[in-house]
Amino acid sequence: MHRQKLSLSLGGDFGVPLEEQIKLFKKTGFEAFTGHWGMGQDDSIEACVKVAKEEGMIFNILHAPWNYTDDMWNENERELAKKGVENLTHFVELCAKFEIPIMVSHVYVGFDEPCVPDEFGLENYGRVIERAKELGVKIAFENTEGENGLAALLKEYKNESTVGFCWDSGHEMCYNDSKDLLALYGDRLFATHINDNLGVKDFGGRIFWHDDLHLLPFDGIADWEHNAKRLAKTGFDDIITFELNKTSKPNRFENEKYAKLPIEQYLAEAYCRACRFASMVMKEKSR
Repeated sequence: MHRQKLSLSLGGDFGVPLEEQIKLFKKTGFEAFTGHWGMGQDDSIEACVKVAKEEGMIFNILHAPWNYTDDMWNENERELAKKGVENLTHFVELCAKFEIPIMVSHVYVGFDEPCVPDEFGLENYGRVIERAKELGVKIAFENTEGENGLAALLKEYKNESTVGFCWDSGHEMCYNDSKDLLALYGDRLFATHINDNLGVKDFGGRIFWHDDLHLLPFDGIADWEHNAKRLAKTGFDDIITFELNKTSKPNRFENEKYAKLPIEQYLAEAYCRACRFASMVMKEKSR
């Protein structure tokens, strides 16, 4: 897109191999891509790096797995916490190896018990951050159900230039009660996950991961004019990344209209929505 680079997250539900997705993203108009991998998938990451270089695409973010991130705050689970530190450190090192500038990390996983920040957790994440500093990799902590942990980390490491924020616009609505997180952490913004949803479905307010629909922008209840104004206000001038799902979450059907589309048609629609939102942000910046 003219004057604004756009990125799309690779999708496990897109129905084509990851390497082919990168090529299709390029044909559609996206300038960059991001992705989420689990442990033991280093070869797949390397293959995507190779295709990116061949296609002239930017691999702008590597999303680390969230295994054991909740245990990293639990002093009673020291062995699992150690695994969590090892996992995140490994992905920091992959970023450095493949020259991917940003690693996105969740801070906590779980809905039944809230994250309770403590020194044990801060020290564990501190070990990962120290390695990122050594290697020149930025870590963008994402808003998920662990908002308390996010606040604690961004406060504890407020003077670390390698530590920042990944704003997931959909998570903000269904995990964070539509709290304006850009107002809190916009000055630390490293990355975005732009997507839409219908907020919290349960009348009593119970938060659950099935609400995290990752719809195309403008297909849910998000106020996109408001989002554009807030994003522009942060001064963020990097690649805008969209993280979208083509298929529905269990027992949900909102994404079924996408599932029926050929991948080329779905990506074309995603690009149209991405350009629409990016244009709104650019307009707000020019005011």
